[in-house]
Amino acid sequence: MTSAYERELREVLAGTKKGVEAVIKSCDDAERRRMRRILERPFLVVRAAGSGMEGSGDLVALRGDCSFPIEVKTTKAEKLYFSGRTKDQLEAMVREGERSGLMPLYAHRRKGVRGDSWRLFRVETEGLRGILRRLAPKIPALPLNRNGSPFLDWEQGMPLNQFIGLMCSMEGQKEQNTLLKQRAQRHAETAYRSEQSAEDVLAELDRRRSDAMGLTNTGPPS
Repeated sequence: MTSAYERELREVLAGTKKGVEAVIKSCDDAERRRMRRILERPFLVVRAAGSGMEGSGDLVALRGDCSFPIEVKTTKAEKLYFSGRTKDQLEAMVREGERSGLMPLYAHRRKGVRGDSWRLFRVETEGLRGILRRLAPKIPALPLNRNGSPFLDWEQGMPLNQFIGLMCSMEGQKEQNTLLKQRAQRHAETAYRSEQSAEDVLAELDRRRSDAMGLTNTGPPS
């Protein structure tokens, strides 16, 4: 059965106005602004729970530029340690993430917290490429306990509003525009150099032709 908190996250990531407005009632103005950005760049969110595929998480958020399998956890406590089934879930998330080149996420919802009560964590995986590789350093990985095992610590996660702000910011567009400008400039410089080279060749041919004509017109001394 789908939990209310899983539905809550699904409605937010899917960019439904009702869902977003419901979770930002106790947020501050900055959090509200960031959270509302998802209305313009929503994900298609599919519920994966019960599908029988280990490692798919509870939700899969899909968008043209990137996709994430997301495991949802809800607690009253600040921390949650993996053992038994939850440890098996984590291992499956790592395995499937590396097999498919995806970045699995944990979404930790803490009960009884005002403001943004969601925190996001990245599951450490190898082989990320493209935008996921660039995003990875910006999203905190699951912290490690003294034994080196991953666990959930709500305080160390990325607030959902910041995650949405990151995913919906114009930084990617700015970077793309910068790259396009740089590429256009390189093409222009290459074309200019080619044009200059052609002019140099023509000038050299004219010079040689002039020299040859000079030699022809200058006869032997009488």
